[in-house]
Amino acid sequence: MWLFLAAVLVGLYVLRRWYRERQTVPGLSEKYVFITGCDSGFGNLLARQLDARGLRVLAACLTEAGAEHLRAAASSRLQTVLLDVTSSQSVAAAAAWARERVGDRGLWGLVNNAGSVIPTAPNEWLTKDDFVKVLNINLVGLIEVTLSLLPLVRRARGRVVNVASVMGRISFFGGGYCISKFGVEAFSDSLRLEMRSFGVKVSVIEPGYFKTLITNAGNVEENVLSSWEKASEETKVTYGENYLREYLVALRMMQKKCNPNLTLVTDCMEHALTSRFPRTRYSAGWDAKLLYIPLSYLPSALSDAVLSRSYPTPARGR
Repeated sequence: MWLFLAAVLVGLYVLRRWYRERQTVPGLSEKYVFITGCDSGFGNLLARQLDARGLRVLAACLTEAGAEHLRAAASSRLQTVLLDVTSSQSVAAAAAWARERVGDRGLWGLVNNAGSVIPTAPNEWLTKDDFVKVLNINLVGLIEVTLSLLPLVRRARGRVVNVASVMGRISFFGGGYCISKFGVEAFSDSLRLEMRSFGVKVSVIEPGYFKTLITNAGNVEENVLSSWEKASEETKVTYGENYLREYLVALRMMQKKCNPNLTLVTDCMEHALTSRFPRTRYSAGWDAKLLYIPLSYLPSALSDAVLSRSYPTPARGR
C-alpha cells in the first residue's frame, strides 16, 4: 500500500514538473538575449537557434571572422559585437553597445558561454600564468560581463545562464579549467540568491563531454606537449616519457567519446531562457547524468578509485 502511494506521489510530481516546464514566457519576439563566445560551438548554435525562434540575439564574438560567419547564417535581427572577456575595456564597450540596443526594455537573457580549457596538463607541469590564463576567461571574465550587464537584466526581470561543466562538480584533470568551473558554480549560487528578490532567475548548464573546439584533441595534445617541453628536468624524470605517451592516448580516447550533438546543450540553454519555470541546474549528456554527476555525490575515496583507473603511472610513482 505504502509503495503504491509513493509511486502515485512520484508520478504526480513528475507530471506537475512536466506541465510547469512546458509553459513558455510570453512575448519572446520582443526580448533581447546577449550571448558570449559565439564564434563556434555552443554559443554559435544557440545564437542561431534563438534567432530562428524569433528572439533578438546580441551575439558577442572574439573575432570579426566569427561574427561575419554568424551573421551570414542568421536573420537580420541578429546583431554581433566583438568581445574579449579578459579585457575590461572590451567588456565595458560591449556593455555600452548592448545598453544602446535594449533601451528601456532591459536585457531578458545573459548567457555566459565563452570559455577555454587551454593550457591544461598535469598540475605540476604548469605555471601560475597557465592557471591564470584560463581563470581570466572562464571565471573572472564571466563575472565582469555579468556585473556589467546585470542592471539591464534586473530591469527586464530576466535570466542569467552560466555555462559551467560536470568538471565544476568533480575535478579529475589538471589546469585551471576545473577550478574555474567550480568557481562558476559558486558565483552562480550566490548570484541566484541575491537576484531572487528582483525576479531574476539564474541557471547553470553542466555539460558532459561534447565535440567542440575546446575538446579538440589536436589543440589539447599540442598544449600538453608544449607544457611537457617547458617542464623541469626533475619533473620529466619523475613522470617519465611513458606517462606522457599514455596521457596522450587517454586524451585521444576521450575525444572519441565526445558527443557531437550540441543541441543537447543548447536546448537546455533555450529552456532556461524561455520557460516560465526554468531549472536551477541542467545536466546535458548521458555521461553527465549517469557518470560524472552521480560520482560527485560519492565519498571521495570511491570517486578517486573510479577516476584514478584512467591515470597513467609515473616512472617514480608507487
